Amino acid sequence: MAELDDAIAGDAPGPMGFLSALGPGLVTGAADDDPSGIATYSQVGAQFGYGLAWTMLFSFPLMAVIQAVSARIGAVTGYGIAQNLRRHYSPWLLRGVVLLLVIANVINLGADLGAMGAALGLLIGGPVQLYAVVFGIVCILLEVFISYARYASMLKWATLSLFAYVAVVFAANVQWGPALFNTLVPHLALDAPHAMALVAVLGTTISPYLFFWQAGQEVEELHRRHVKPLCIAPRDAGPELARIRTDTIVGMGVSNLIALFIIFATAATLNAHGVTQIETSSQAAEALRPIAGVFTFALFAAGIIATGMLAVPVLAGSAAYGVSELFRWTEGLDRRPREAKAFYGTIAVATLGGVALNFTSLDPVKALYWSAVVNGVLAAPLMAVMMVIAMNRRVMGRLTLPLPMLVAGWCATAVMALASAAFFVL
Repeated sequence: MAELDDAIAGDAPGPMGFLSALGPGLVTGAADDDPSGIATYSQVGAQFGYGLAWTMLFSFPLMAVIQAVSARIGAVTGYGIAQNLRRHYSPWLLRGVVLLLVIANVINLGADLGAMGAALGLLIGGPVQLYAVVFGIVCILLEVFISYARYASMLKWATLSLFAYVAVVFAANVQWGPALFNTLVPHLALDAPHAMALVAVLGTTISPYLFFWQAGQEVEELHRRHVKPLCIAPRDAGPELARIRTDTIVGMGVSNLIALFIIFATAATLNAHGVTQIETSSQAAEALRPIAGVFTFALFAAGIIATGMLAVPVLAGSAAYGVSELFRWTEGLDRRPREAKAFYGTIAVATLGGVALNFTSLDPVKALYWSAVVNGVLAAPLMAVMMVIAMNRRVMGRLTLPLPMLVAGWCATAVMALASAAFFVL
């Protein structure tokens, strides 16, 4: 038993292995800064200035631990979230979770594709809806016809697009003293606007589609490297769990750092010039044009397109994992299209469903609101179920959660449950 504990503890990857350790966690974290997330962070910066910058520091450990739990479930069991639900819990719970996941993801896809089309329209002019269609089709083709190894590598490198927002910050006139003080010293006014903003931030950073995606990607990684699930080969757990830990911490850290920079940039520009209401990411970019100059505006708009190209496949892919695991279809991005027709078909249908929303009278802002509602309804109970799975020796073998992760995971679940309750009360 002592040997097993030593194996599980593992060693952190050395400098030479650091980059190779990054993968599903990095991509998951980067995808969290999608155009709808950018809209949320822009609104927080525009409405409150630097006042709520501390929420990024607050949400980081909550986000990191719950993503680590989902990754651990995938790596240890060799199954995704939905398959573990199907194997160990009521089928009605599984169906309800997958239905809500698909609804939320399609709405989010529609909002993200619409924002990407609007951002390109701001940069070059032209038909915004046509651009949304083109972006959707390109994302489908990339996800279906490029090999998993190459596609995973492309997604990893695509995370560099997030650093457009680092450039935006340094192009803006950020007041670094107040910015850093408000990041490190939490303070929250007891009123509806501040409480609603906190709920929006938590709902944006901790989203169920990220759970499904990262767990599914960990299963893909096992297949790609021909590694057995850790519950079958627990002595191999040390390096794998160390990799997951490094990957997840770095991925969520990058995600929240970029979100913090977006808050800084919009606080220094929009809030400082009296612009306090932002409803979409493209509106935030357009508002920057006369205030911060053409260069800053162009960077912000280009960042929306780049992050959307990263987030859309994650949203569609997580829906496909959930649906495929529900119906026991062959799944996985490492499969050829003819081997997993239903899986890739779900990716295409979900993406095109998002595209179609841009041709309806549905208000994109209201769509995002209801997407947040569905995510709020789904996140806390799903987090609780994941914690129960990760504590279950029948499922996880001897690789159940260690005490620090157990405490942190339940704290994250409790915070999300309170945030969801506040969403309905306010």
